[in-house]
Amino acid sequence: MRAERLQGIAPTIFSEMSALAVRTGAVNLGQGFPDTDGPASVITRAVAALEGGANQYAPGPGVPALRQAVAAHQRRHYGLELDPDTQVVVTTGCTEAIAAALLGLVDPGDEVIVLEPYYDSYVAMLQMTGGIRRPVTLRAPDFRLDADELRASVSEKTRFMLVNTPHNPTGTVLDRAELDAIAAVAHAHDLVVISDEVYEHLTFDGSSHVPLATLPGMAERTLTLSSVGKSYSLTGWKVGWATGPAELVAAVLAAKQWLTFTSGAPLQPAVALALNEEPDFPERLAADLQLRRDLLCEGLKAAGLDPRIPQGTYFAMTDTSHFGWPDGRALCLALPERAGVVAIPAQAFYDDADAGRHLVRWAFCKDRDVIEEGVRRLAAADLFS
Repeated sequence: MRAERLQGIAPTIFSEMSALAVRTGAVNLGQGFPDTDGPASVITRAVAALEGGANQYAPGPGVPALRQAVAAHQRRHYGLELDPDTQVVVTTGCTEAIAAALLGLVDPGDEVIVLEPYYDSYVAMLQMTGGIRRPVTLRAPDFRLDADELRASVSEKTRFMLVNTPHNPTGTVLDRAELDAIAAVAHAHDLVVISDEVYEHLTFDGSSHVPLATLPGMAERTLTLSSVGKSYSLTGWKVGWATGPAELVAAVLAAKQWLTFTSGAPLQPAVALALNEEPDFPERLAADLQLRRDLLCEGLKAAGLDPRIPQGTYFAMTDTSHFGWPDGRALCLALPERAGVVAIPAQAFYDDADAGRHLVRWAFCKDRDVIEEGVRRLAAADLFS
């Protein structure tokens, strides 16, 4: 028994496939959590906060030191000037930032343009708000934004765009022409853009992330979401933030106060230290991830799973239609027995069933020996149905 607002929302595919990995002892190349922790100095700071008494409620918007650090990060990297008191709110990971943004801004019947495939929490939260998603598909094999399709998706009920770049699960980093198309649509139809930039620092081969808020006229209509989890390999800490115009940030806080009220008090000073005193860690992480990306993609290719080389994030996508399975889910459910490996069927991230039916997502944020063992098993397995 469950509320109508939850009807039809399947359990998150990440929990399902990770549980399958644990149950079968398979190599988990599915869920995107690293095998290695972030900077030791940041962890030491969290321990000091725990032992120093920072164990009660933090201020609802976040501790001042972290809000100031987030504002300084946006200024240092992107030239964005923010008031840490009114234009930054700390959230329990980017997942809560997404939830609070949609709950705080979207009314029933509002249409929200979403780039497809999408992180599965987008679907769940839009359904809970009563919003209507209007997917614009990044189509295989290139996974680029079609500006004409974007423009055609707008109706008189459209109020928001929910954009993700660098893009999970495709690994696309939207280029300036694609960002300009988004900005043009936002201006033409007076839309607010919610921009999920959680992989902002994890780009490869010279690709660079450009925040939508830096484009002309976009700062006043863009709510930017991110977190420490991906950039600093601290996914279990669940400390994120939302930044942007004060009225949009206030809407996030208005919803967040009824979700978690406040986020982990002893972790927030440590995250502030990460942003202020370990600014080079994400660049080093990205360089290492690029090597692991190449290791995974070469192994996938050798196993007959020719990947699209991602420009960013933790993930690579492959088309598995030539193996003869009904869809990617059927293959992924068989992989633990066939190969001793778990991956994520990307069809869970699509409304367009045909576009995503045979796509599978693989994670390379794993130790090299884990990746090497995973692709060795895949190469030795019979993957045909």
